Amino acid sequence: MATTSFSGFQFAISRSCIPSSQKIADASAVVLGGKSKIGSWNKLASACNVASVQPFQRSFTASSLKSVKSVTKATSESSAESAVSGLPINLKGKRAFIAGVADDNGYGWAIARSLAAAGAEILVGTWVPALNIFESSLRRGKFDGSRILPDGSMMEIAKVYPLDAVFDNPAEVPEDIKTNKRYAGSTKWTVQEVADSVKEDFGSIDILVHSLANGPEVTKPLLETSRNGYLAAISASSYSYVSLLKHFLPILNPGGSSISLTYIASERIIPGYGGGMSSAKAALESDTRVLAFEAGRKRKIRVNTISAGPLRSRAAKAIGFIDMMIDYSSANAPLQKELSAEEVGNAAAFLASPLASAITGTVLYVDNGLNAMGVGVDSPIFKDLDIPKDQH
Repeated sequence: MATTSFSGFQFAISRSCIPSSQKIADASAVVLGGKSKIGSWNKLASACNVASVQPFQRSFTASSLKSVKSVTKATSESSAESAVSGLPINLKGKRAFIAGVADDNGYGWAIARSLAAAGAEILVGTWVPALNIFESSLRRGKFDGSRILPDGSMMEIAKVYPLDAVFDNPAEVPEDIKTNKRYAGSTKWTVQEVADSVKEDFGSIDILVHSLANGPEVTKPLLETSRNGYLAAISASSYSYVSLLKHFLPILNPGGSSISLTYIASERIIPGYGGGMSSAKAALESDTRVLAFEAGRKRKIRVNTISAGPLRSRAAKAIGFIDMMIDYSSANAPLQKELSAEEVGNAAAFLASPLASAITGTVLYVDNGLNAMGVGVDSPIFKDLDIPKDQH
């Protein structure tokens, strides 16, 4: 399933929107390069010892370009280690796998960048039909501006894995998918195969992030949602997390962290967020609690989910009402500002860090406080009340 996150909604682009995927040569690799620039993104700068990594590029012919898999390495070695005051988020020496990264403007990318800024090595899983576009964009430097870390170095990705989290193993893949040209040339992309590949390549991980979902009938009211559409939303948006944790648990180091993304529609009515997606998010939150118990007892893994507010991502814009949701949030949330993906990324870095060592089974709201509101204060019914407004 195409997986991008929007407005905290985690919705997927339909397969028809993605061009056919190119062949990927497993043995080939290219290290990304790009200019390091000092960016304004510096909220983690004081807390993270992240070193500048000198990127370099390998030359390759035009004919081989299409069969090259983008591979970069995220490191955080500081050239001159200095003492950090306060409570730093230090993930140096940790390795994270983020499932559901297909561009640079969703929550998955933001989480990867925050984890990298804190020192973690980054691996990502990208929906197979989107792999060509994603890796090509990385190679061409399209994401370079978004890769800049607080110290001016570039976030790098140790490896990009093709992934379709709807399928647990090769035996479950139907023939029409096996023969689909968008999957041609890619192998080992089911959940079990990706976990096995990560084990073979890196041995273990410390952080698992689920940032993907799909609701093929998300625009339909629940009463108009088909059984297949409803079950597809549950499969791609909630069971996919159970499957990921199940298969990655053996290679998650004890004391590690697993994080997913949810949305307030799991517990409140959000008209327009249909097709079974609200049910899928409710299931995801319930599963988070159960998985926290099971994974905690088995391997001391902490399991949490972030309920993120609306984000103006590419996928959200395609749905059509994201601007309205952002305006509503700005008008009614306690903090009257637009939520940034970076804020969600930083929250994930905290949950993945030792600072959250006693936090598990939790839904963490990162939505400017909108979840706490019982009414929409922008309603005309409250026009005569002296409601405080943001003066800044």
